[in-house]
Amino acid sequence: MSSTILRRHRLAALLGAALIATPFLLSPMLHAKAHATLPVIPVAGIVAPGGSFAPIVSSDKPAVVTITTKMRVSSSDSNDNSPFSPGSPFEEYFHQFFGDKGMPQVPHRPKNQETQALGSGFIIDPNGTIVTNYHVVDGASEIKVTLDDGTELPAKLLGRDSKTDLAVIQVDAGKPLPVLKWGDSDKLMTGDQVLAIGNPFGIGTTVTAGIVSARGRDLHSGPYDDFIQVDAAINHGNSGGPLVDMQGNVIGINSAIYSPNGGNVGVGFAIPSDQAQPVVAKLIQNGSIEHGFIGVQIQPVTPDVANAIGLNAPSGALVAHVSDGSPAAEAGLKTGDIVTGFGGHDVKDPKDLSRAVADVAPGSKEDITVWRNGKSENITITVGNNDTSEKTATAQPAPSQSPESNFNVPSLGLSLGDITPPVRQALSLPAGQKGAVVASVNPDKAGADQGIQEGDVILSVNQIPVRNAKEASRAVAEASKSGKKSVLLLIERGDTQTFVAVPFNHA
Repeated sequence: MSSTILRRHRLAALLGAALIATPFLLSPMLHAKAHATLPVIPVAGIVAPGGSFAPIVSSDKPAVVTITTKMRVSSSDSNDNSPFSPGSPFEEYFHQFFGDKGMPQVPHRPKNQETQALGSGFIIDPNGTIVTNYHVVDGASEIKVTLDDGTELPAKLLGRDSKTDLAVIQVDAGKPLPVLKWGDSDKLMTGDQVLAIGNPFGIGTTVTAGIVSARGRDLHSGPYDDFIQVDAAINHGNSGGPLVDMQGNVIGINSAIYSPNGGNVGVGFAIPSDQAQPVVAKLIQNGSIEHGFIGVQIQPVTPDVANAIGLNAPSGALVAHVSDGSPAAEAGLKTGDIVTGFGGHDVKDPKDLSRAVADVAPGSKEDITVWRNGKSENITITVGNNDTSEKTATAQPAPSQSPESNFNVPSLGLSLGDITPPVRQALSLPAGQKGAVVASVNPDKAGADQGIQEGDVILSVNQIPVRNAKEASRAVAEASKSGKKSVLLLIERGDTQTFVAVPFNHA
């Protein structure tokens, strides 16, 4: 299974995001089954405040299913398919948020213990085609669907996509099944009423009501993050269930929650229907989706960054690093470029670019518009295939000794030194590495405020490469005299390069 985790700098230490499929041992389940399928009743109009949601529930509930998957633990040290298990990709993130005491506790499983996981889904075709979350069925050796009338059916996997957290399964009921219709999530507004339907904790199909709390939430889980935030009660087991509007149409797929304790606190997230519907269609047709890849690290263009490089407005995606041998490198994209357009569409922020690239089929040729050296340029790029897992960059250990300080930059609160052989060895820098090493940082100055640390290597100042501490300090001084409010530094820390705009008015 996978998990959705917000970065520490975006959350208080006590909050985390978790997927809402429920793992549990094979044992008798609490499961409330309806005695008969409820009639499908057309619903029209919006429920007035204080009115009943019963017509919507009567119409939609028969098309919502419970999904149970079986997995087998291969060793006594394994903790089923929980995303919190030791060695999982998400263990590090949960340690960052909670420490050892806050890690979700997963019971010890003896060797070859069979486990189950619980989720929800909804039927979109009378032939038994069902939409759910990827993390509900990931790693499953067997999938079982329980219809609203209590009928249990085996299911087969038609397709799945980890980047969108969507999957499609199918059952053969021997008869047409009730279905839900897709709604238009783009028309959804903050404050609109919504209903969440699913099977929390395996107690049976449950309906909860709330409102749309926010739109466009980014959980930093992938290029498609554009979640609908709701306050309707969503708990473990609701994963894959529908979020419906007051016409009974699906406008979201419930996928994640924020919770300090694992239970509902009124902060849930759903994948918008307008994002999910085309993905589901492709999964039904092809079984999988190939996502585009160009090989760049990007970051937002903040007002300070825009000011430092002379942009009129903070818009676009700033290229912080171009991977060697990547499609971007072959096309001539450079570190420091501002991507303002891709494939004929404007790029206003990094999310626009990530989504646009991921949506393009590998092998396609696309035009990229970049802002470089004070003017726009068009570049043609052949998009590659993103068939590798995302790697998390880690900083190199701090040097055993501080670099010798050669130049002070009081306007930023930094002391800079050259890359000497001892420094190169301590920082594990490659031979021939140029730049200025940050020897010390004044905690009361602007450099510290922007997160610059001792051991960082300054590669460029205002997009001009620097070879040593003297060139870096001189470039900063010239930028200060030019009247600009900030200076743009390209910082290398470990395997990661990041542009940092440091304002002068903190000096």
